[in-house]
Amino acid sequence: MPRSSQSPDGGLAARTGWIGSLARFWQKTYAPDYLGFTLLMVAYFSIQFFVEPFHRMFFINNINILYPHALQERVPVLWNIFYAGVVPFICLVIWLAIARANIHKFHVTILGLLISIFLTTFITDVVKNAVGRPRPDLISRCKPANTTPKDVLVDISVCTETDHHTLHDGWRSFPSGHSSFAFSGLGFLALFFAGQMHVFRPRTDLTRALLTISPLIGAALIAISRCEDYRHDVYDVTCGSILGMSTAYFSYRRYYPRLHSPKCDEPFPSRESSFNEGFAKIKNDEEAVRGPEDFVLSEDEHEH
Repeated sequence: MPRSSQSPDGGLAARTGWIGSLARFWQKTYAPDYLGFTLLMVAYFSIQFFVEPFHRMFFINNINILYPHALQERVPVLWNIFYAGVVPFICLVIWLAIARANIHKFHVTILGLLISIFLTTFITDVVKNAVGRPRPDLISRCKPANTTPKDVLVDISVCTETDHHTLHDGWRSFPSGHSSFAFSGLGFLALFFAGQMHVFRPRTDLTRALLTISPLIGAALIAISRCEDYRHDVYDVTCGSILGMSTAYFSYRRYYPRLHSPKCDEPFPSRESSFNEGFAKIKNDEEAVRGPEDFVLSEDEHEH
């Protein structure tokens, strides 16, 4: 009996020709992840350049949005990128180099970090623009006209601020972008440390636990600074932190086993090895049932 052109489960990877080659490449590599990552970046930058937040109405005498607008932030955006993006990247590279990690481990670890950061940033900005919650310093940004009535809901049209970013960013309070970004990068680093040092095994020493917690403390301090600058309130910061840490865990667990696993320091097998093992198992199962002499090669296979 001729062998079917498809695998037993009807997959395309068993086909011959360019369709089969493309299907095998898709299943054996991380091309789907990189395609998704590219689409994520395109969507993120599209939001940055083309989307404005929903402008929620407000009272000009609302004490919750009457805080001063700090021109000098404790943790500016570029420093936040450095602390929560560049520093984790450098720490991971150094750790993996010292441990002489294989290419697969190096690859999925760095890819996991990047996906964690960009996915968190994308979700944060989507929610920010959709919710349109006023920042605690909105009135200082808005600079409402002197004729604006009190105790009456007004909208952005009463604002006299001419700087576009300063004004519109006043409606991007929820959730805190600094907080979510900090925990997406530093939270991923903490999870990596926890897995590499088996922190959740019984009787783990305190030194390893402290090293694991240290990135989370740094992320928490960045989040707290947003309240000190009156850019956010506790609600914004808490939700942003949860979002960042949740996304970091999601991204980490796509490539690494749970932290209680005996092999939590090693990533899941590469897709190529899993793919090859799957096809080897299918072949062995078929031979066990039918015997290798029962297989009849197709004309294409005779030619090769």
